[in-house]
Amino acid sequence: MRVLLIGGTGLISTGITRQLVDAGHDVTCVTRGETDADLPAAVEFVRGDRNDTDRLETVAREVDADCVIDMVCFDAEQARDAIDAFAGRVDQYVFCSTVDVYHRPLDRNPATESASREPGVSEYGRNKAAAEDAFFDAHGEAFATTVIRPWSTYGEGGTVLHTLGDGSYYVDRIRKGKPIVVHGDGTSLWGPCHRDDVAAAFVGAVGNEDAFGEAYHVTSEETITWNQYHRRVASALDAPEPDLVHVPTEQLRAAVPDRTPLLENHFRYSTVFDNAKAQRDLGFEYTIDFEDGVRRTVAALDERDAVDPWDSENDDAIVDAWRDSTESFVAQFE
Repeated sequence: MRVLLIGGTGLISTGITRQLVDAGHDVTCVTRGETDADLPAAVEFVRGDRNDTDRLETVAREVDADCVIDMVCFDAEQARDAIDAFAGRVDQYVFCSTVDVYHRPLDRNPATESASREPGVSEYGRNKAAAEDAFFDAHGEAFATTVIRPWSTYGEGGTVLHTLGDGSYYVDRIRKGKPIVVHGDGTSLWGPCHRDDVAAAFVGAVGNEDAFGEAYHVTSEETITWNQYHRRVASALDAPEPDLVHVPTEQLRAAVPDRTPLLENHFRYSTVFDNAKAQRDLGFEYTIDFEDGVRRTVAALDERDAVDPWDSENDDAIVDAWRDSTESFVAQFE
């Protein structure tokens, strides 16, 4: 099949493009400019800004595609522009959404694809949900719609998430055995999934009639606590047992709000997602163990000399302030 990938050089997109080519599909990527992504020579490129509706219409008219995979649609307006451009021109539209469409905390774990989306968890999640609705409204008339909802995706070309963001300095702290700030008591659950496993589900959706009109979770099968997360990162990097410093989420948010936006509606909650539907219809498999994926991700960072030893706003200052305050609290009762 001829597949048009919009936003074809991001973390997940790179994996999708490679696997599409390996599966025998003809792939054209729409990008805004030059890219240094390591992609097969068979991939064709067209220049275009996702938000330029005239250009999007031109690409839809000139590229003879059977299926579109859209990795960079973020709201209903963009979805409607895509529908106008590709209606009647492609057989299938695969939209990359997110599990952030669901309300937090989840009503129950593990969540299925019918979990409640109201009230929305964030502006990002609400906008993605509205885009989903637009594509599903177009299903059967404009084209067949497929929606895929990844969770926390990592891999080569990206970094390793942690409580205070995605700064690569975290890897340096882990390697050196420096204290690691952890929100809450570290027992909330998180589930990273390597981009190559996520990408395989997108490829499995292409031209797959079972996926027409459906939404799918594509998430980890290795859900772990944040304490386990940090210890397994250390294990993957042959680093010392990490010194985990637990700070209540509310206090951490109040102290460093600019560095903790993901805590408010995401990291703080335990979330588990049921992948059974994607396993059944898309052939989704969780094949890359978290520690192996971390080794691969960090090796790619090292290759680019991208591990920054800078302590970003001084994590040590946060650690020292918290330890001082807790020691003072305890001392009042001795």
